[in-house]
Amino acid sequence: MYSFITENLESIETWKKKQFFLSFHPPAHHWVLMSHALLSLSPHPTADIISTVEFNHTGELLATGDKGGRVVIFQREPESKTAPHSQGEYDVYSTFQSHEPEFDYLKSLEIEEKINKIKWLPQQNAAHSLLSTNDKTIKLWKITERDKRPEGYNLKDEEGKLKDLSTVTSLQVPVLKPMDLMVEVSPRRVFANGHTYHINSISVNSDCETYMSADDLRINLWHLAITDRSFNIVDIKPANMEDLTEVITASEFHPHHCNLFVYSSSKGSLRLCDMRAAALCDKHSKLFEEPEDPSNRSFFSEIISSVSDVKFSHSGRYMLTRDYLTVKVWDLNMEARPIETYQVHDYLRSKLCSLYENDCIFDKFECAWNGSDSVIMTGAYNNFFRMFDRNTKRDVTLEASRESSKPRAVLKPRRVCVGGKRRRDDISVDSLDFTKKILHTAWHPAENIIAIAATNNLYIFQDKVNSDMH
Repeated sequence: MYSFITENLESIETWKKKQFFLSFHPPAHHWVLMSHALLSLSPHPTADIISTVEFNHTGELLATGDKGGRVVIFQREPESKTAPHSQGEYDVYSTFQSHEPEFDYLKSLEIEEKINKIKWLPQQNAAHSLLSTNDKTIKLWKITERDKRPEGYNLKDEEGKLKDLSTVTSLQVPVLKPMDLMVEVSPRRVFANGHTYHINSISVNSDCETYMSADDLRINLWHLAITDRSFNIVDIKPANMEDLTEVITASEFHPHHCNLFVYSSSKGSLRLCDMRAAALCDKHSKLFEEPEDPSNRSFFSEIISSVSDVKFSHSGRYMLTRDYLTVKVWDLNMEARPIETYQVHDYLRSKLCSLYENDCIFDKFECAWNGSDSVIMTGAYNNFFRMFDRNTKRDVTLEASRESSKPRAVLKPRRVCVGGKRRRDDISVDSLDFTKKILHTAWHPAENIIAIAATNNLYIFQDKVNSDMH
């Protein structure tokens, strides 16, 4: 079955592509538009498509990466007494080019500039730091502010040129004078040549000294201060590539225990590894896998069971995974099956054949926890995104669209129906636009603020109930 797979990268990419009404109970929250940004930085529209979204650890900064290799950082504005409606809005803080297109002459392979992932490092001083990666190269960036400039040099003139020493007759003490705020972004490290295959995820360790990067077959451990070498901690590449049965799809460090990490596979399994057990973590400590129901077995079973994202809860007790049709919550103490399973868009089960033909079945949706681990969020098609309240078991479908981009507009719940009678605001499953998809989402670490990426639009919504309480 897998005889067509060879050593090169393109073969793996090819192999990877091989109730009538949706139940709905609106939770007691009202999401309103907080900020909307249309990223139009390039003459090529596809370059502006957002490919990753990430809040920093305080939620004051939000970074987006796009297919054009750019990183745009948004900063939350301080509260304003004179303009209450603009409290906490996010405005553009800095924009910089992170990656450029490259070409691997040895493999005759073009390396895209698209930003696959961004991860913030915990803040150690006044500066901020983040990691960004494309398919091959990871870069560490430092973001600093400067609002003062030195004046009164003894050996330099106002233009910065060196003076003739014979003209220096007296010495003065240089002074710092105020200037307009300037945000400077500088590259601090470049971590290259660590991966043969496409990097799909990076994760910063809780020790704040190391991070890991994962591609289709290997996971590497890096030290943030060392760029010329990394340690291979997982390698699932078989001796004979014809024996390949699965690939790594995502990985993440435990939020509190620096020795633990998890990685997911295209077969729908999760492997929890402990770096204390061995230097090479090919043998996992725990395997989380749900037994398949033989009655539901179909041609598409393996494809739709592939895990596209895995996230530890903030508490570290649970893991959240997303496959094509569901999101699942796993308890680290129970490997046999997930403790919770939520249907994201089960109405698409009858349309898997057409979704396979247009390649949508290979879309990789992300998932996110809220700050208290009580609500989970993930994206869907037609610019819909779904929220599930773990305590009340309520769920809601919301839409991020131009219609909702009016200031302080309240999002109205949406419903998808499959045949039968339709209510006035319902949308038929046959009317869904599969070119509009919410793949990338992020949740503020402490507040009910969410960031939704819809092609080249970034929507930031805030829970009105939550904001009124603050």
